[in-house]
Amino acid sequence: MTTSPTRPPLPAVGLRVPTDEDAHAWHRVFNDTDVMEFLGGPAELSEYEEFTARQRMHDAQLGLCLWTLLDGDGEVIGFTGAQPWPSDKAWGPVGEIEIGWRLGRAAWGRGYAYAAALATLERVRGAGIERVVAMIHADNSRSVAVAERLGMTLAEEFTTPGGNPARRYALDLRDLPLPR
Repeated sequence: MTTSPTRPPLPAVGLRVPTDEDAHAWHRVFNDTDVMEFLGGPAELSEYEEFTARQRMHDAQLGLCLWTLLDGDGEVIGFTGAQPWPSDKAWGPVGEIEIGWRLGRAAWGRGYAYAAALATLERVRGAGIERVVAMIHADNSRSVAVAERLGMTLAEEFTTPGGNPARRYALDLRDLPLPR
C-alpha cells in the first residue's frame, strides 16, 4: 500500500489595509539584507510611510492594495496583495494587476507566503479581476516557488532596466479553482 504525502495545514493569516503604524512595522520586519536581497537592500522608514499611504489610496480607489499581513496572533509579518503596475514605469506590464508578497525573515519557510497569496487571489477574483501577473527577480527561488505553486505560468523572462534577470508570471482567474 502506498501513501501520498500530505501537506501540513496552511497557517492562519489576516489581511488589513495598511495603517500609518504599519509603515513602522514594515520597516522593522523588512530591515534585513536577506529579506531585501532582490529589492535593492533595506529601505528608509520614509519610503514605507509613502508606500503605506499609496496602498491606502489604491484600496480607496480600487478595493485592492498590498495589505498588511498578520499571523494567527495578529502580529505583522509582512504584506501581500495586488496593485496596478505603475504607469510611470517605462517597462513592465503596464495596465496589468500585479500580485506580490514580502515577509519578514522570521516568517519564512512556514507557509505564510503561499497562504497569503491564496487569500490575495480570492480577494482579487472577488473584485472582478480576471488576470494577474507577478514580477519576480529570476534568482528569487522562494517567490518563484510560491508563484508556481499558485499555478502561475512563466510568461516572459527579461532583464530589467537595472540589469537584473526577471520573470513575469501570469494567471488567468476566470473559472480557476484555487489550489490549496
